[in-house]
Amino acid sequence: MPTKEAQSTQQFVEIEDIKDGVVVLKTGGLRRILMVSGINFELKSEEEQNIITYAYQNFLNTLGFSIQFVIHSRKMNISSYLEKLKERQGKEENELLKNQITEYIEFIKSFVEMNSVMAKTFFAVVPYDPVQIPKAGENLIASLKFWEKGKTPKKEDEGFEQKAMQINQRTEQIIEGLSQIGLRAVALNSEEIIELFYNLYNPQATEKKELKIAKE
Repeated sequence: MPTKEAQSTQQFVEIEDIKDGVVVLKTGGLRRILMVSGINFELKSEEEQNIITYAYQNFLNTLGFSIQFVIHSRKMNISSYLEKLKERQGKEENELLKNQITEYIEFIKSFVEMNSVMAKTFFAVVPYDPVQIPKAGENLIASLKFWEKGKTPKKEDEGFEQKAMQINQRTEQIIEGLSQIGLRAVALNSEEIIELFYNLYNPQATEKKELKIAKE
């Protein structure tokens, strides 16, 4: 049976690079990812629900571009929490409290094993896809020469800076609009985006750290 060389996972990922908190796609488009807080809509009064609904409607009507909302559900990882409890247990001198911590640790373990405790995280994806029009007389060979060894890609850098400025303006608009609804949104930096995609593409792996809404 002929063997087939395994294709790299990167070939199936549309991401070209992650730079300055911006996801650069292979198509040339840019994306910024916002982590958004949640509100318990069901606990609001009917009047409050109507206010939130109308505010959200007005927010969408002010946008001149599309936006994507993503809800990420994943089984909660409590390993770090249990480690902290064990550290506290080791430092506790009172035997009664030490035994209570032990019983609490066992209770948490058994509860999570019997019940799927899910953590939901909310994201907003801000897009920017510039329209690229070839310059007169420009051809493929001329474009490839730009990447010759020893040459600095100044045009590409300038293009990225211009596109990044556009998407950052959109990002600020989204953050401001969501704040009018009572939602706090924070743009993820490059490290946080890498962590997010690592978790998304490795669902069986244990998170290296938990993403959190930045606190003021």
